Amino acid sequence: MGAGIMLHSQQASPMNPSHMPKALHNTARQAGPLRLQRLGDFLFENVTRMFAFLVLMTLLAILASLVVTSLPAIKTFGLGFLWSDDWDPVRDRFGALVPIYGTLVSSGIAMLIALPISFGIAVFLTQMSPSWLKRPLGTAIELLAAIPSIIYGMWGLFVFTPVFSHYVQPVLIAVLGPVPGLGALFQGPPMGIGMLAAGVILAIMVIPFISSVMRDVFDLVPAVLKESAYGLGATTWEVVWKVVLPYTRSGVVGGIMLGLGRALGETMAVTFVIGNAQRLSVSLLAPGNSIASSLANEFAEAVGDLYTAALIELGLLLFLITTVVLALAKLMLLRMGRQEGGKS
Repeated sequence: MGAGIMLHSQQASPMNPSHMPKALHNTARQAGPLRLQRLGDFLFENVTRMFAFLVLMTLLAILASLVVTSLPAIKTFGLGFLWSDDWDPVRDRFGALVPIYGTLVSSGIAMLIALPISFGIAVFLTQMSPSWLKRPLGTAIELLAAIPSIIYGMWGLFVFTPVFSHYVQPVLIAVLGPVPGLGALFQGPPMGIGMLAAGVILAIMVIPFISSVMRDVFDLVPAVLKESAYGLGATTWEVVWKVVLPYTRSGVVGGIMLGLGRALGETMAVTFVIGNAQRLSVSLLAPGNSIASSLANEFAEAVGDLYTAALIELGLLLFLITTVVLALAKLMLLRMGRQEGGKS
């Protein structure tokens, strides 16, 4: 009887060895896929990290190569290169003031023109456009972004500048020229080409980029937020200004920075219409130059190490200007976010 009780207790025990192989087999079957999943997560995490560091290293490599190849000009001219308007390859005297001024002024004109137009296009497409018009109009705007810049430049030189010089610039000179202070910006003969013409062409080029990004981020606003505002009696403008824009602030600023980056670095279109004159002038109607157009016009003809180094230093300055602009935009977004958190 004691032996029977002992045998029964051994069969009922959970530690019976007869059940162990099956439990171990199930555990091994579960451990295999789990190990593969962990290995996949490890590989995915490290591959994506490698791609991110690859972008950063490429950026640092470009910066380092620009600095190294421009060292002869940096050592020769120092910081005076930034505010000197000399550009005489025969006597090896170079300064970046005229290209820097032309780059900033033409890009500023482009953004002043493009921002309200792009905002209006995005608001119309997302808030007021009938459904049958929204898709073809949006597609047409996106097609403008696919046009090569040299086509814009040729159109600007052969079509836009003649019309601009005959019908627009004379009116600007007659109306705004006599205005104290402001009139200095609209002095000189109506030649068509110049800083203002370059800014207008740049505006036409960046409008598709900015408006497309704004339209896409405006479409991301939940419909319930807009319907709630309309239910409280808000107008379309109030809904856009107080609901849509605060919700999409980061995307809107990103679209603006995308357009500004395109304007700062544009080469061929600006080269056709800016005039390519190494001369500093307050008038927006006068010919000027930009960093990108200087590189496009003169890099192939640069003779001597100092001439080449000066052009490469211009490229370095354009790189730094773009970086500073993007950094300021990021700081502005962070500051706006902190202020919004403080108000709430």
